[in-house]
Amino acid sequence: MAAVASPADLELRKAFAEMQMNKIESTKKLRVLDIQIESLKKSKQRLIITEHEVTNLPPETKVYASIGRMFALSSVPEMTSELQGKQTKVDSMISQCDNNKGYLLKNLKEMEDNLRELVQQKKRDADTAAK
Repeated sequence: MAAVASPADLELRKAFAEMQMNKIESTKKLRVLDIQIESLKKSKQRLIITEHEVTNLPPETKVYASIGRMFALSSVPEMTSELQGKQTKVDSMISQCDNNKGYLLKNLKEMEDNLRELVQQKKRDADTAAK
């Protein structure tokens, strides 16, 4: 004869399954965020190097800015300000990704704590019922 699982066991099993699915999903999102952060950091480094090279040029030098598949004639001060604007945009995107990563980690830890608390509560309930 098959043993019938108690409601507490079913509740724990359901909570474990839910946490496992959430953990898998969160881990995937964390990997994506790590990849995005690394990519943004590389972009920022390229912008810094480009800005450094452009600022070494005389101010009256004509430079070409890449716009999609074409190049537009620009001046050194315009190019420098454009590169600085892109750097601030990349910085804000990096901080946003870091915030999202922190939120995901906090949620994951909170779920683990809730599950741990549920297990302890069920254990206490089983101990008091056995007495």
